[in-house]
Amino acid sequence: MNSKQSIAKHLQILTEIFLISTKLGLTSFGGPVAHLGYFHNEYVQKRKWMDERSYADFVALCQFLPGPASSQVGIGIGLSRGGILGAIVSWLGFTLPSVLALVLFASLLQQIDIAHAGWIHGLKLVAVAIVAHALWGMVQKLTPDRSRATIAVIAAAIVLLFQTAWIQIIVILFASIVGWLLYREHTITTETEISIPISRKVAALCLSLFFLLFILLPILRPFSHWIAMFDSFYRSGSLVFGGGHVVLPLLENEFVSNGYITKEQFLAGYGMTQAVPGPLFTFAAYIGAIMNGAAGATIATIAIFLPAFLLVVGVLPFWDALRRKPYVQGAMFGINAAVVGILLAAFYHPIWTSSVIEPADFVVALLLFTMLAFWKMPPGVIVIIGAISGMILSVL
Repeated sequence: MNSKQSIAKHLQILTEIFLISTKLGLTSFGGPVAHLGYFHNEYVQKRKWMDERSYADFVALCQFLPGPASSQVGIGIGLSRGGILGAIVSWLGFTLPSVLALVLFASLLQQIDIAHAGWIHGLKLVAVAIVAHALWGMVQKLTPDRSRATIAVIAAAIVLLFQTAWIQIIVILFASIVGWLLYREHTITTETEISIPISRKVAALCLSLFFLLFILLPILRPFSHWIAMFDSFYRSGSLVFGGGHVVLPLLENEFVSNGYITKEQFLAGYGMTQAVPGPLFTFAAYIGAIMNGAAGATIATIAIFLPAFLLVVGVLPFWDALRRKPYVQGAMFGINAAVVGILLAAFYHPIWTSSVIEPADFVVALLLFTMLAFWKMPPGVIVIIGAISGMILSVL
């Protein structure tokens, strides 16, 4: 293959990544756990870009790293498929739809009470079906025996009963120890390789840049309003463990407490973010737009996602070799089971508890699940049917 053919092939791959991630960015309602369900359906089941275990390992790794886990999984999949540019276009495709919606319609949506709109409730029921379908597949693959099923149930119980930002990390650490003790002699030699087409030097550079910015930005912030703004969003994105919702108090402390936006603007933006698909971290675009228009939205979006991007690119080139070691494989058995439990807990709260209120809600969610799991209908169609169903329920 000559250089022109190679460039054309790479452009084709990048275009494919962008189009698929954009489709996900337009249809992935329901929060980070639902996003992982959409990703699983698209990347694992439909396109076979990676196997079940590799995807589960991706999810488990991103649970360790600070930042938005679903966006990090998407970035990692783009990185494995198309290198650094693949990671960038994967992030752009998944993030841009909600950023544009939040920036373009901020003033309009602030005047409308969307929290109780029928179509919003329907989209919550879509999330129930999507996450249930993803969990169903993961339970079969990742908790096939009594020990791993027990780890998953205990993990779910602990996460539900002790809802703190650090509890997921603690659960995963303990599960890794239990998995190592139970399965350290059980090795797998046939798993699919996760190909990461960047060098370890580039990875090390990204990790160094992550820490360098974390240290230097607070020092440089007095010299420029833009640097101060970038630092606030970058620091918020660097310190989030346990899901996107944890970033809310950090952003409130940075921008409401310091008088950059009002409490009412903050809450209106949060409600608006819940109404659009894509990652919750795009809430930063709304805050940036209120502060400094389109330029502010751009700076805020880049700054809050940059730590997650640098960490994924910095860690993944070392990850595939590490996960093949026997003692790591045993630990991953425990971690993957714990991830199933964590997703199960998130499926119950907040997804189930905020969506299935009446018997009619359960009926709609069950029908959507049947369409997805047994009729194999595309998630985009499920989203449309769910939104329409929600509007119908709202007038009954």
